[in-house]
Amino acid sequence: MHPETRPDPEETLGAAAPGPARLDREETLDPDALHRHQLRRLRAMLKPVLQRNAFYRTKLARAGLRAAADVTTMDAYRQIPLTTKRELTEDQAATPPYGTLLTYPADHYVREHHTSGTTGRTLRWLDTAESWDWLATCWARVFRAAGVTASDRVFFPFSFGPYLGTWSGVEGVRRMGCLFLAGGGMSSRERVERIIADRPTVLVCTPTYAFRLAEVAADAGIDLAASALRVNIHPGEPGASLPSTRARLQEAFGARVYDHAGSTEVGAWGFECHAHDGLHINEAEFIFEVIDPGTGAPAREGELVATNLGRPGMPLIRYRTGDWGRLQDGPCACGSGYRRLQGGVTGRLDQMVTVEGVTFFPSTVENVIRGFRETGEFAVDVRRGGGRDDIEARVELSGDDAGAVAARVARALGDALGLHVEVSAVGRGTLPRFPVKAARVTDHRAEG
Repeated sequence: MHPETRPDPEETLGAAAPGPARLDREETLDPDALHRHQLRRLRAMLKPVLQRNAFYRTKLARAGLRAAADVTTMDAYRQIPLTTKRELTEDQAATPPYGTLLTYPADHYVREHHTSGTTGRTLRWLDTAESWDWLATCWARVFRAAGVTASDRVFFPFSFGPYLGTWSGVEGVRRMGCLFLAGGGMSSRERVERIIADRPTVLVCTPTYAFRLAEVAADAGIDLAASALRVNIHPGEPGASLPSTRARLQEAFGARVYDHAGSTEVGAWGFECHAHDGLHINEAEFIFEVIDPGTGAPAREGELVATNLGRPGMPLIRYRTGDWGRLQDGPCACGSGYRRLQGGVTGRLDQMVTVEGVTFFPSTVENVIRGFRETGEFAVDVRRGGGRDDIEARVELSGDDAGAVAARVARALGDALGLHVEVSAVGRGTLPRFPVKAARVTDHRAEG
């Protein structure tokens, strides 16, 4: 079937929409009962941490907290000082390689992983056998919410490196009882061919790499929408929760697209259900807050703060994740009582751009550009010149009316941002492709 005659992906997929996934017991608790569950888990974790973890024993003692039993309410929990990534990087630099954040002797740990380093100095993270099993539990919740079952075949088109997300995701596949298909050490063309030949039913990769696979498949005349894929789970960056990005990916793959969020140091904390009404935050395994990043005060929209409850060997307590989101209360259509981030993670604080007093995230730009079917890859540059800031977007466009489409994209970006954006059409294949995560918006003003 040719793309121009293919039915609307939402209509086609909607007819085969999965039913509600099985809920965890904690998802049905009222808020008070859920808080009691979280505080019990927190106190259990704090006991060994306060005894043996030099980093938090010192940090919490300065705040007057010396006994786990003292944290009996959420108000008491919120008196615990925030933890920042800068503290962690300075601690590991001062006491290499792992800093003072280990609760147990080194021989108690079984896995070491690294953060990607895309937002600063790379952090090393250790897990015990128990915390590694906990990470698999968190990932299994991601899969169940997307309707994945033991009969599915899950393909990970990653070259497995030192990063936790892929490895812990595989553990989640094992926990689910699915067949795991490894995609490391392959070219994008080989991975596309594997999708057709081995008939995986679930694909796990970043939205950026999913677009790359779709592009390679189109160049080879391969229709990914005719494959056996029925579920795509896209972690690593905002995208799968953006309406335009989701629609483009669903059309390209003929599969339902689900968002997921997590990080090496925090764990797999966010999942999306079949209702697609925000990104659920896993409140059985984490305690979450949203704060004003400037004041630290509670906020409806702001920076996400997280405490993981299943990693006592190298814990994080009230950790400023750097992720920006808007809290959404109220029960979801899936039946879960967990709160959600409306529209998923909007972006990272260090990716926020301010031009002429207007602040925006790259995800806003992406949602606009992906809304035009004629667009391909894009790049946005912010520069200062002639006494003002300029925003220039280069967008891969094909066809005789590329100039007219560029003008429509410029108007749509202007409406969305409230700023003038100069948009130019460039040829297909002109702009960089990214193997995992993309950096499409570059603020050159910092270079000066």
